[in-house]
Amino acid sequence: MKMQIPATSFKAAPRDRGQLNLALEVGLLVLLSLIWGSSFTLIRVAVEAIPPLTMTAARVTIAALILVLIARARGLSLPRERGIWAAFLVQGQLQSALPFTLISWGEKHIASGLAGVLNATPPIFVLLITMATGYRGQLITVQKIIGVGMGLAGVVVALGFQSLHDINTAPMAQIAVLAASLCYALAPMWGQRFSTLPAIVTAAGAMSCAAITILPAAIIIEQPWTLVVTPKSVLAVAILAVLCTAIAMVIYFRLVRTLGPLGTTSGSYLRAGFAVALGILLLGEDFTRSTIAGMTLIVLGVIAVTLPLRWRLSKAVTALTPPTRSK
Repeated sequence: MKMQIPATSFKAAPRDRGQLNLALEVGLLVLLSLIWGSSFTLIRVAVEAIPPLTMTAARVTIAALILVLIARARGLSLPRERGIWAAFLVQGQLQSALPFTLISWGEKHIASGLAGVLNATPPIFVLLITMATGYRGQLITVQKIIGVGMGLAGVVVALGFQSLHDINTAPMAQIAVLAASLCYALAPMWGQRFSTLPAIVTAAGAMSCAAITILPAAIIIEQPWTLVVTPKSVLAVAILAVLCTAIAMVIYFRLVRTLGPLGTTSGSYLRAGFAVALGILLLGEDFTRSTIAGMTLIVLGVIAVTLPLRWRLSKAVTALTPPTRSK
């Protein structure tokens, strides 16, 4: 029997980008990228004492509890339709359970710079999937293609080409990080079906499903009660759960609705750029001309992807057109 998803719950919300407060949405995209950019450092700290499945389980379980409590405090109830929860289950795997685990495992075997380059590829996957399938009739313009290319080039330049020297090492770890990027590309495309639900409700439902699936796996495979954890690793997981997961997911599902899949995943470039910047500020890494050039390309690429050309032209025309005088 084919499962039916209530149409009223998944009706596409009308979106007129010309009416959006793009400054606010792009600002939220930058904030989300900063939050997720810091997660690479936190994962590196946590994975020294806490294995990938256990770290992901703790992260999504804590985040799920926080999100459910926030939703209830705001007087919002979670849906009861089985179809919506089935969709939440898929969303939770694509956005959290699978990529969190894959990246954590991958960073145990490859350099963080190479992982950063590989994990900056979700916009490429979104672009290719959209071009191949004509997803929702979305128009792929030359501007967006150029923007995606500039963003990826900026990541490579900012991280330094030396990050690619290990491209022939640990192929399975590289495949794992690329698989996480594919999950991140599919997640906002799948997540658009929740456009009529409040972002906090979608985040709570998806995160709850992620916790339900990953927690038993961590208990069976890694037996977390046998681990010897450190205060530093516990603190890192706590920050990952509260800031990089619970709070970040509310922002994320808002952006999926307002900027769309390609615009939202363009934050992957900014995320990698912030990872470089945090490495310079916190870890004393070198600040070079290539860093400046790469960050510039990243910003230009994100602008090209997220800001429609017609919107910019209309604003320019409006600014240049003298006001008409009433007779």
